[in-house]
Amino acid sequence: MASLLEKAIRYQHPESIPASIGMLPAAWIKYGKDLQKLIDEYPQFFGGRQVDLNNIDSIIAPTYHVGEHVDEWGCVWSNVDEGMESIVTGHPVNSEEDVYKLQIPQNKDGRLPHGFMYLRLLDLCGFELAMMMFAEEGEEIQLLIDKVLEYNVNQIEAILPNIGDMVFFGDDNGMQNGLAIGPEKWRKYIKPCYAKLYGMIKKAKPDTLIYMHTDGCIWEIMPDLVECGVDMINPQFRANGLDNLVRVCKGKIPINLDLDRQLFPFATRSEIFDHVGQCVEALYMPEGGLGLNVELNYEIPLDNMAAILDAVEKYRFYKG
Repeated sequence: MASLLEKAIRYQHPESIPASIGMLPAAWIKYGKDLQKLIDEYPQFFGGRQVDLNNIDSIIAPTYHVGEHVDEWGCVWSNVDEGMESIVTGHPVNSEEDVYKLQIPQNKDGRLPHGFMYLRLLDLCGFELAMMMFAEEGEEIQLLIDKVLEYNVNQIEAILPNIGDMVFFGDDNGMQNGLAIGPEKWRKYIKPCYAKLYGMIKKAKPDTLIYMHTDGCIWEIMPDLVECGVDMINPQFRANGLDNLVRVCKGKIPINLDLDRQLFPFATRSEIFDHVGQCVEALYMPEGGLGLNVELNYEIPLDNMAAILDAVEKYRFYKG
């Protein structure tokens, strides 16, 4: 039986708007038993999830621990906030000449973490050098892209036999006000990479749905992502703007809308209800095409978390 999310993607009149609620480990570290008590009150979202608070490490991935972590490319990830994701502070490519020496990792274990393509370029070089190479458009930027793409092709080949009805990808292409490299260079350099990778999946398993999370202001390239094979996009409300999302997506591109996490820590209960209601009323279609996504973290008071869950519970049954 198709899930609500699948029905929404295929415009098959889901019974309600699918809702996904994420909880960062840092929230568990801060709130502990109080957070467990809260989620116990919402089995419709959490399915009775129980967290062993005496073994909190069991829900924390390696890069979410304080300290340093080196990945297979040689990027150094640093973390000063337990339960939050690390950032890359050490880049193996420090000059254009280093691109030629960069070795493609040989593991073929299906490892495609968040930031597997565009962000990987920034992790390898650092933002400033990557932007300089995109601006200069020398052979080094294409070589770097080719190496990252080759690695990702190897990973897709490794997971193809085990891919099911839906596969999830994450790679943040936008900044707060647009694409750092602009839409034209994105289409020249990055779009062919996604088309290659997602095309491999669609060729092998045409019915598999491709879901892509990508933060930042990316409304300009959302139709391009669909052309690459993406079936549902997870965009941010604030970075893209509701008007843009309605214009570009409604009835054309299924989205799992990331509700306004920058509002949630400071909003009143009524403001939270207004926000969720505004989004649903603007984007809802009985056929589908809409999901609601929430990320909860430690900067959101528990009362506001409850308000968010109550608002999503109310509006997921909206019928227009």
